[in-house]
Amino acid sequence: MESKNHQSDTHVVFNQPKPLENYNAFTADRILQYWVAQFGGQWGEDRLTSFGGRIGGDLLEAGMNANQYLPTFRPVDRFGYRIDQVDYHPAYHQLMAHAIEHGHCAMPWSEKTSGRHVVRAAMAFLHTHADPGSGCPLTMTFASVPALQAQADIAEKWLPKIVSGRYDGRNIPWFEKEGVTLGMAMTEKQGGSDVRANTTYATPCEAPGGGKRYSLVGHKWFCSAPMSDAFLVLAKTDHGLSCFLVPRWREDGSKNSIHIQRLKDKLGNQSNASSEIEFRDAQGWLLGEPGKGIKTIIQMVALTRYDCMIGSSALMAQATKEAIWHTAGREVFGKPLHHQPLMQNVLADLALESEAALAISMRLARALEQLDNPHEAALVRIGTAVGKYWICKRAVQHTYEAMECLGGVGYVNENVASRLYREAPVNAIWEGSGNVQCLDLLRVLTREPDTVSVFIAELRYAIGANDAFDRAVDGLEEQLGNAEMLAYRTRQVIEKMAILWQAATLLRYGEPDIAEAFVQARVETSEYHQYGTLPSHIDMTAIISRAMPQSSG
Repeated sequence: MESKNHQSDTHVVFNQPKPLENYNAFTADRILQYWVAQFGGQWGEDRLTSFGGRIGGDLLEAGMNANQYLPTFRPVDRFGYRIDQVDYHPAYHQLMAHAIEHGHCAMPWSEKTSGRHVVRAAMAFLHTHADPGSGCPLTMTFASVPALQAQADIAEKWLPKIVSGRYDGRNIPWFEKEGVTLGMAMTEKQGGSDVRANTTYATPCEAPGGGKRYSLVGHKWFCSAPMSDAFLVLAKTDHGLSCFLVPRWREDGSKNSIHIQRLKDKLGNQSNASSEIEFRDAQGWLLGEPGKGIKTIIQMVALTRYDCMIGSSALMAQATKEAIWHTAGREVFGKPLHHQPLMQNVLADLALESEAALAISMRLARALEQLDNPHEAALVRIGTAVGKYWICKRAVQHTYEAMECLGGVGYVNENVASRLYREAPVNAIWEGSGNVQCLDLLRVLTREPDTVSVFIAELRYAIGANDAFDRAVDGLEEQLGNAEMLAYRTRQVIEKMAILWQAATLLRYGEPDIAEAFVQARVETSEYHQYGTLPSHIDMTAIISRAMPQSSG
């Protein structure tokens, strides 16, 4: 007698979108292509196409694996010898190798072609789509170059390995490798952002001075990517706070006395190990002048803050794509979800926010290549604080709203939307939280009037394109002239500066319809606070279409 099959399907799965995967992350992104071209990066399109092919392909899975199988810390080996080793899933090394081999860390320093910072920014933007966590050591390695250049004899040894385009994740001395990565360790328990409160002390081993060897004793409360080949460290000397290069291995091939205490259990950014470390007679080399550590390391800090802008812009872009892609594959009440008016308003609003963030990030990328131009140098000085404050804060609400577009499945960790949301706060906190950016801006507003004038001039280049924008710029200039209340109102001022800078950049360089929609939504209208509250006359279908990923395998 034939038995019944009790394992038959209970239902048919339908009305579920296919995942956004097996696509070229660069060629599918019309908005990124547009801004790369606007700021002189067209020559890098072939390289970005090659890079984006794997970002939207096998590296998506690598990113998932690197965040599922987290770094583990082994303080000692099986015989009890101290090794201070952090082990990563092979996917992490795969992500690192791909980025470094394509020039993620090296391009602005090894290339001379105009637009190199723009192409590199696009590469960092795309890498974030696969895995934001591994972007941390990539950023620090890229940003370390100006600090190393403060000490020519040290730079001569290290820079060729930074720009080599080779990745070597083995736990061996740096001088046995063709390529190296660098980290940064500034924060201590008692000080946080107030690095002048640091207690880590450095004593010269022989004669003091730049390029000389010192012994460091102390701790750092946050040290990300602890398997980097060396770290830029702030420590006190008899002359004051100074900057040191502290390798993980000594010149004789023995392990330097950098002891990892533990790894942090973080909300997000999980593929990237963040540790607490102690220096117990660790050897380091002074970069630049004694007592001038902040001056030496500040350019590295500025570049990492700029990369926070790029990273948060990328999180918003990816969240927007996931939301549009998912809703385009779902039907409700007889038509695709992304054609429903309420959902269209949300999706278009997310897309506008994302593009505006990318626009000013790419504007800064272009400015970084022209630091001999006083206007561009001043824009980098003030724009980094404004952009990091605003973009990195906006990413948190943005990624949440995009996750809500997916509904319950977006809240499930198997879906990238939840990872984007958990990732979003980190860039607002790292490298100086919101109030630190405000204090930096306040110093500029009160001490550097010429820099403020440059920012207003940057806005006024777009005057005449929109009456509401013109009036808002006049109002901002008046606010900036009222120094008495700036200390209490810095957050209000920096927010207005950011929105008007985004509007000005879109008006000068962007698609006219996008610029007009942004001004209407962010400058003319201010009484609403949630995404999905765009004025009804905006062409939302066109905005969504522009942000929709253009191809899929």
